[in-house]
Amino acid sequence: MLKAVILIGGPQKGTRFRPLSFEVPKPLFPVAGVPMIQHHIEACAQVPGMQEILLIGFYQPDEPLTQFLEAAQQEFHLPVRYLQEFAPLGTGGGLYHFRDQILAGGPEAFFVLNADVCSDFPLSAMLEAHRRQRHPFLLLGTTANRTQSLNYGCIVENPQTHEVLHYVEKPSTFISDIINCGIYLFSPEALKPLRDVFQRNQQDGQLEDSPGLWPGAGTIRLEQDVFSALAGQGQIYVHLTDGIWSQIKSAGSALYASRLYLSRYQNTHPERLAKHIPGGPRIRGNVYIHPTAKVAPSAVLGPNVSIGKGVTVGEGVRLRESIVLHGATLQEHTCVLHSIVGWGSTVGRWARVEGTPNDPNPNDPRARMDSESLFKDGKLLPAITILGCRVRIPAEVLILNSIVLPHKELSRSFTNQIIL
Repeated sequence: MLKAVILIGGPQKGTRFRPLSFEVPKPLFPVAGVPMIQHHIEACAQVPGMQEILLIGFYQPDEPLTQFLEAAQQEFHLPVRYLQEFAPLGTGGGLYHFRDQILAGGPEAFFVLNADVCSDFPLSAMLEAHRRQRHPFLLLGTTANRTQSLNYGCIVENPQTHEVLHYVEKPSTFISDIINCGIYLFSPEALKPLRDVFQRNQQDGQLEDSPGLWPGAGTIRLEQDVFSALAGQGQIYVHLTDGIWSQIKSAGSALYASRLYLSRYQNTHPERLAKHIPGGPRIRGNVYIHPTAKVAPSAVLGPNVSIGKGVTVGEGVRLRESIVLHGATLQEHTCVLHSIVGWGSTVGRWARVEGTPNDPNPNDPRARMDSESLFKDGKLLPAITILGCRVRIPAEVLILNSIVLPHKELSRSFTNQIIL
């Protein structure tokens, strides 16, 4: 018997994902046509012996989240439950707080997945590695180049046994080109070190002269409090993958993740990819079109385009490397490139909405998405263009490398601006 835990965080996280996270919890943001965490649930449901999937986070269980959970249970024929933390507890605190629910029924092991990663999720391969050599912690690792590895948790392994000898979260100098993917397989015994951290936090809190500075005993950081402390003690091992993997920290990385998932659909979900049919729009590359969307036959779509529920795409529209969210309208001869068009937004006739991609270096097989910052030296950096919810762009206007907050009606062109 197996279980899976997906760590979905809370509204205090995902600030780099704004304004998109204003309207929907980040884990439910559509990537390649389905909510971000549906990719995780699909992968977990395919593992033989999976009995239950638990979501742990600090979001309020609002209507969109409740509806998603109900739909997921029906589609995957598995219990999918949400466990709400009483406060943000870090990457390990929720696991310890809900340990009884995780261990109920006596699972052999349980997967732990961060919600904000895109991957092909080699969970069956991880399970095989775990069963060959059982240890409390098995981490999924991949490689990054020397410079970008500093943005991740870095792993030094024994190349013969794959034991993790040293672990440093976001080091200041180069440690290793093996990085933590945020996907794990834990034995039930893995909760004991979390208990030790909890008890140590309790003692520290009781000794602290200024209680207001104490973050709380329940806050546990897997990476710093557990992995770094236990590395080299024969308890943590790494399983390396050369499959797809990327973090989803910003809107630009969501667009890149959409491309990776759309490419995977050729093998995993070919039915989700639009096909060119006589009398239909011209399809170039991998494109997802929701069945309720209305797309004019003279539109040209792709590559890497995802069109959501109830979207209207007019005659002569050109869409490339973009996500169009549900209820949006692209009027005749609109051009949208490297952009995300928000829910219910309207882009007028002959308008152009364009961003600048920030993809990994295609000439470096170990390159990853950079951790984008919106600003440098007080200036907005070129990035993809984001239109928030219910934005109206008039006809013949150019929006370039800009972020438009929700409910704005523009009257002129903008370049490299945040429109408040």
